[in-house]
Amino acid sequence: MRLRKKPHTDEKLQNFTDFVTRGDVQPIKKDSTKELYVELGTGKGDFITQIAERNPQINFIGLEVEATCVLAAARKVREKNLSNVRLIIFDVSNIAEIFSEHEVDRLYINFCDPWGKKRHAKRRLTNIKFLELYKKVLKSGGEIYFKTDNRELFDYSLERFAEAGLEVRDVTNDLHADEPPDNIRTEYENKFSAAGVPINFCIARVANG
Repeated sequence: MRLRKKPHTDEKLQNFTDFVTRGDVQPIKKDSTKELYVELGTGKGDFITQIAERNPQINFIGLEVEATCVLAAARKVREKNLSNVRLIIFDVSNIAEIFSEHEVDRLYINFCDPWGKKRHAKRRLTNIKFLELYKKVLKSGGEIYFKTDNRELFDYSLERFAEAGLEVRDVTNDLHADEPPDNIRTEYENKFSAAGVPINFCIARVANG
């Protein structure tokens, strides 16, 4: 569901141009010697700011189409004074236009829209069309960390990962039953968990070339 754009969002985003851009990654790439992790659909930035704070040795880029969400995320980045986070207002479907081939070490997909109707399956971020794009930008051995509360989407995604030739590991339908100590809970994750909804998780890996 699209958020209603709040008044003066673009104007307020001008205060964060040192790490926020619209549709262009080049001005905000820094220190290519570091690994690059990208979150697809950053939302309000809870996840990316937490993981970046824990891992200052890694560069993080968050892609989010909603400018209102990016503004909220930018405020959190500034509050935490994170120098390893960049945010881009961008549609994930064009990801291959902003990253070079085999440039990204890891992608995160956290609680994306399940697009439950069959006619909308092509919009799912784990549709084969998207996975082929991800494979272009991921390095050999690069990984996709996928998390969702929607079991139907999860089962669908496992099938698509196999179809795309990705190696899948650490598959669970209840991540919190034996929660890894390094798991970072998103806002949605806490909400679903509190309601008793189990969290599905897996890692899909590009085979070494």
